[in-house]
Amino acid sequence: MEQTPTPIRVLLADDQALLRSAFKVLVDSEPDMEVVGEASDGAQAYELARRHRPDVVLMDIRMPGTDGLAATRTISADPELAGVRVVMLTTFEVDEYVVQALRAGASGFLGKGAEPEELLNAIRIAAAGDALLSPAATKGLIATFLAQGGGAGPAAGPVAGGPHAERLATLTGREREVLVHVAGGMSNDEIGVRLEVSPLTVKTHVNRAMAKLGARDRAQLVVIAYESGLVRPRAE
Repeated sequence: MEQTPTPIRVLLADDQALLRSAFKVLVDSEPDMEVVGEASDGAQAYELARRHRPDVVLMDIRMPGTDGLAATRTISADPELAGVRVVMLTTFEVDEYVVQALRAGASGFLGKGAEPEELLNAIRIAAAGDALLSPAATKGLIATFLAQGGGAGPAAGPVAGGPHAERLATLTGREREVLVHVAGGMSNDEIGVRLEVSPLTVKTHVNRAMAKLGARDRAQLVVIAYESGLVRPRAE
């Protein structure tokens, strides 16, 4: 007899009760996921994450009191919550706090105006251990780096003396090549086509790069690639 897969456990964190209710109805309507808790601020989100150990937290970035950014940082720093993935919800996909959110440990972010299927897909992607970085989101991230004075230059320039430069030296040539494409917002399938290797091989390179760089997930790899100078954003 085939066993029913364990549902993806989701925690909702948003100060707007109406929005939480809408998300709850949507999530609970799916047979492979369930809402295990609702929080109205970041402090409560952390408390409920400790209590319920959700697979995914949908976290509003802006909440009164302890905001989503602080809560994400606290969750990511708690070794007992290593398996919890945070998807940050923003009013606009290009948010002034996006880079900080990824640095804090978020696995990705999604605009609140996203279609229901996009939201559900985001939960499944995060629960699977992947990072939610859509092409539009990646462009927003790059634009933020540019606005912060990241400079413009070749898509894959020499490694600069950034905070991760020493660890980058541990990567193989192929791992660095894959990292450049990850930072460009490409999926494993797309990278596989570009490099003429299988998506599974790409995934192996990505996982090895994450281990060597101490990255929590794919989203962290993007931040590291830009902060180190391995990849520099192009001017539009």
